[in-house]
Amino acid sequence: MFILILTYKAPIEKILELLDAHCRYLDKYYATKNFLASGPQVPREGGIILCRAKSRAEVEEIIKEAPFNAVADYQIIEFEANKAVEKFQELLDK
Repeated sequence: MFILILTYKAPIEKILELLDAHCRYLDKYYATKNFLASGPQVPREGGIILCRAKSRAEVEEIIKEAPFNAVADYQIIEFEANKAVEKFQELLDK
């Protein structure tokens, strides 16, 4: 399991210009079950994506497609989810 932390490095106006493309990118990886949850940080200085992937290399390949690459830095944090509520555990087991 991976947490992707996006930190904006451009004005919010530029982020908003790319938002539709970013949403299509998210939809693609929700469809493949790689992305489990995502959303903006509060305050809106970046975003968070909860990502399921086989390896860090796979995550890096997924991030290469991200429209926000030009306007955000991505931090990848890997962790082992060894405890979760039942419904979430079902997602982890797939």
